[in-house]
Amino acid sequence: MNRPLKPVYLEEKLEEIRSDGHQDYRSKSLPTWCPGCGYFSVAEGFTFALNRLGIDYKDVVVVSGIGCASRFPFFVSTYGFHTLHGRTLPVATGIKLANDALTVVAVGGDGDAFAIGGGHIPHAARRNINLTYIVFDNGIYGLTKGQTSPTSALGFRTSTTPYENGDEPLHPLMMLLSYRASWVGQAYAGRPHHLADMIATAMNHRGFSYLHVLSPCVTFDKTDRTYANLGMQVRDLPDDHDSGNLMGAMAEASHDDAPALGVFYKEDRPTLDEVMDATNKRSTAG
Repeated sequence: MNRPLKPVYLEEKLEEIRSDGHQDYRSKSLPTWCPGCGYFSVAEGFTFALNRLGIDYKDVVVVSGIGCASRFPFFVSTYGFHTLHGRTLPVATGIKLANDALTVVAVGGDGDAFAIGGGHIPHAARRNINLTYIVFDNGIYGLTKGQTSPTSALGFRTSTTPYENGDEPLHPLMMLLSYRASWVGQAYAGRPHHLADMIATAMNHRGFSYLHVLSPCVTFDKTDRTYANLGMQVRDLPDDHDSGNLMGAMAEASHDDAPALGVFYKEDRPTLDEVMDATNKRSTAG
């Protein structure tokens, strides 16, 4: 895709951007998330990103699975596909390969992405499918009323772990880096301006871009991944961080006690559709 990013002033209100003649990407369906949920920041940041990139709503498809994030396509005025639990990436891949002109964005939560859907991530990453995957990680199953998820912290108490969670949590950033996703970044719902910028940057990348969004669950997590705790823990990546250094990106991603925000890694390599086009030319030559 690689569209030149237009200058944006994220402190401006969305209404002011709309008054400049930009499209309104918010649908008439009001979000049904709990008041204070970090997912509101993702929805608002997504509309900022679309306006910044200047993408027409008819050229965008948002694909979701099951979970709190699954209703996301209903809240934006683009094409949408509400799929099965954990099957977001296969459907998004099919859409992109069927019509490469579309901007395809897959969204999901930590349960949808890393439990039943976890087996699809390495293949989407290694094939470098030209789409964006945004995962809203609140470390809990929110839609089904607060069970432990693959990213829940050790010692976390839920209805399924009343005697504390004893399972080591998955490390999404390390996973995506080891799978060689060609763009890996992290944002925090409590910093909506930075989040909006990161969504636009991820969507502007040519290849498989993965944006991990740290987001509190204000209803079912009052102790661990809260705004108060995350606000004290998160930090910006160092100014001298080299996003082309895979080992350096893994080193930064390993700091669980102080999660960093920004672009951890990016590389330019052929996308799946480019590889398929090259294969087709070779197979039909001569």
